[in-house]
Amino acid sequence: MTAARLFLPLSLALLAGCASAPKQNVSVDNQSACPLQLKNGQNLILTLPSNPTTGYRWAIQDSAGGVLRALSPEVYSSTESGVIGGGGQSTWRFQAFAAGQGRLRLTSQQPWEPEAEPVESFDCAITVN
Repeated sequence: MTAARLFLPLSLALLAGCASAPKQNVSVDNQSACPLQLKNGQNLILTLPSNPTTGYRWAIQDSAGGVLRALSPEVYSSTESGVIGGGGQSTWRFQAFAAGQGRLRLTSQQPWEPEAEPVESFDCAITVN
């Protein structure tokens, strides 16, 4: 084979090797990242500001259950060590498991006042391919 005939297959092989797989974890910390496109098997890590000492808690209203499954419950971590009543963040982990569309919707409100309007909300359209 001539060098010219070998060049094309070798070039294609090198380009295929450079193609990157999608990141396994997709992190979101505000609504500006939405809408989201995920691949089947990818993990979604959602982190929102939180301060449970105020009585306000994030509650999942719609978990995009047809396309996402929860990998763990909410995990709260304080960002201000040693400060009583200081703020922090709540983190949820999900995995895309089926192709389709859904909405991940959370609201922040005091659980003993369910009729009150939420003080914050997170609403994100999710598409899984």
